[in-house]
Amino acid sequence: MLKKILIGLVVVVLVGGGVAWLNRKAIVLYVVGNTGKREVGPNIPVPWKDGPAQASVSAPGEARKPNIIFILADDLGFNDIRTFGGGVAGGRVPTPNIDRLAARGAVFTQAYAGTATCAPSRAMIMTGRYPTRTGFEFTPTPDGMGGMISMMDDPEATGLPPLIYNREQAEKAPTYTQQGLPGSEVTIAEVLRDAGYHTVHIGKWHTGTGPEFGANAQGFDEALLMASGLHLPEDDPNVVNARVPFDPIDSFLWARMQFAASYNEGPWFAPGGYLADYWTDEAIKVIAKNKNRPFFLKLAHWGVHSPLQARKEDYDAVGDIQPERLRVYAAMVRSIDRSVGRLLDTLESEGLSDNTLIVFTSDNGGAGYIGLPEINQPYRGWKLTLFEGGIHVPMFMSWPGHIPAQSRVEAPVAHIDLMPTFTAAGGGLLPVGVPIDGVDLLPFARGEAAPDAKPHDAIFWQSAYYKAVRQGDWKLQTTDRPAKTWLFNLAVDPTEKTNLAETNPQKVAELKTLLADHQAMARAPLYPHTTEGAVTVDKSLAEKATAEDEYVFWPN
Repeated sequence: MLKKILIGLVVVVLVGGGVAWLNRKAIVLYVVGNTGKREVGPNIPVPWKDGPAQASVSAPGEARKPNIIFILADDLGFNDIRTFGGGVAGGRVPTPNIDRLAARGAVFTQAYAGTATCAPSRAMIMTGRYPTRTGFEFTPTPDGMGGMISMMDDPEATGLPPLIYNREQAEKAPTYTQQGLPGSEVTIAEVLRDAGYHTVHIGKWHTGTGPEFGANAQGFDEALLMASGLHLPEDDPNVVNARVPFDPIDSFLWARMQFAASYNEGPWFAPGGYLADYWTDEAIKVIAKNKNRPFFLKLAHWGVHSPLQARKEDYDAVGDIQPERLRVYAAMVRSIDRSVGRLLDTLESEGLSDNTLIVFTSDNGGAGYIGLPEINQPYRGWKLTLFEGGIHVPMFMSWPGHIPAQSRVEAPVAHIDLMPTFTAAGGGLLPVGVPIDGVDLLPFARGEAAPDAKPHDAIFWQSAYYKAVRQGDWKLQTTDRPAKTWLFNLAVDPTEKTNLAETNPQKVAELKTLLADHQAMARAPLYPHTTEGAVTVDKSLAEKATAEDEYVFWPN
C-alpha cells in the first residue's frame, strides 16, 4: 500500500511539473493518513487487579506506607494555572482544583523540567538521572515523522530558517518503539514495587514499548496506555476540534493519530470517553481497588498537548474566548483541573486523603507551535527552548500532616528530584551503585532543611549542542546553531530580558566550565538526533519571524 501511495505521489509531481507548497502538504498528509494506522477494537472494561479486602495489620508502632499519586500534565504552560496569579485567557478560566492541591501543601516556585521536550523529562522523572548517564536524550518520534514534517516546512510563511532533516541518521536510528529508556535503568516504579507498593501507570508513556522499554517492563504491575494520540474521535458528537494549520506537527498528528488505548500492551481498544475523563475514571477505580494496600499511581495526562480537542461541555463552559484554538485549549485546561478535583474528592471519600502524597507538575513548558502567546507568561521561550518558558514548570506537593499547608519552596528544584523524593516517602531503597542526580525534596517541603540549604549546586539541561546550566541565580545557555551564548541573573531578571554574556565574561567562563565538567563523563546518546528545527524565542508560530527576532534550533 505504501509503495502504491508513493508511486502516486511521484506521478502527481511529474504531471504537475512541480508542486506548490500547499499541494505538497496535502499529498504528504495523504501519505501519512494512509500508513501506520492499526485496528482499534471496541471499548473493553479494564481488568484492574483486586487489592486485599481489608487493610493488613501493621506491626506495633509501624505506620502504613503512604499512597503516592503522581499527576503529570503535558505541555502545560506556567501561566495556565491561577496559583501563580495568571490563568488561561487573561485569567478567565480558573483552576480551582489544582489551586486547592497547591494550597494543601508546598508550592515549588522555581521547579524545572528535565528538559524542554517530553520523553527525556519523563525518563529523568522515572530514574532521577540526567541523560548524560542514561543516554536517553531525544524524544522518540513516529517512524517517518521527521522526513514528512520537513516536506511540510514552509520557511517563507514562518520567517525562520528551514528545518534540517538528516535522512542518513534517521535511517540508522532504531524504530520508534525501540527508542526507549534502557531496561538496565532502575525506575521509581521498580523501587516502590520492591518496597511493597502496587504500581499502576495510566496515560502517556513515551519511553519505549515491549519487553525492555514498556511500562510493565519498567516496574509497573499494571498499565493503561495511551496507544495513539486523539483525545476523542475527530467526528465524535461531543468533541470540538481546533486545527492549527500553520504547524506541521499538528497536521501530522491529525493525519496519523487514532483514538486508542491498551492495557498491559495488549490489543488496542477505544477508550471509554474523552481521555482526561476516561483516565480519571480508571484512576478512581484503581484507588478503590487498592485502598487497603500502599499504591503508586502515575496519571500521565495527554492534555494539553495538541491536537487541540475539548469536550463540548468544557468548550461551552469557558465562554466566548478568541481565537477559537485558545477557547479549545482553555477547555482542555479545565478538563485537567476537573481530573485533579475528582481525585482529591475520591481520596477524601475513601478515607485516604491524609495518607497520600500527591505531586503535580508538567513535563515541560507550553508549546509555541500552537500559536497562543500568553501561556508561559511572564517567561520568555517555549517548549523546544531552554529559556524559562520551556523548562520552568508548575510543581506542587501535598501530604497532609507531613507537609505544611500554604508552604513555599523558593530554591531551584528539578524533575530529577522526584524519584529520590518518592523513594524516601515510600521507605524504599535507592539502587546500589547507581549515581542518582536528584535529591529528596521532603526536608525542603516540610521546612526542615537549613535556611541556607540548597537542593543543588547546579542544574543542567541539554539537547545535543544546545545546553544550559543554572548555578545559584546565574543561568547560562549556549548553542552552536546559531552560535550564541546567553547569560542571565535570574534574581534580578527572571524573565531573561538582559543578556550579560558580553559584560560578564568571567561568569560565562565559570558556567562553561561547569557544563564541560558535566559532559566529561557523559555517555553518548542512545540514538542520534535527526531533525533540527528553528524556534522563535519571543513569538509563537502564529507570528511570522523577522530578522530582528532571536531564535534557536532544537535538535531532536
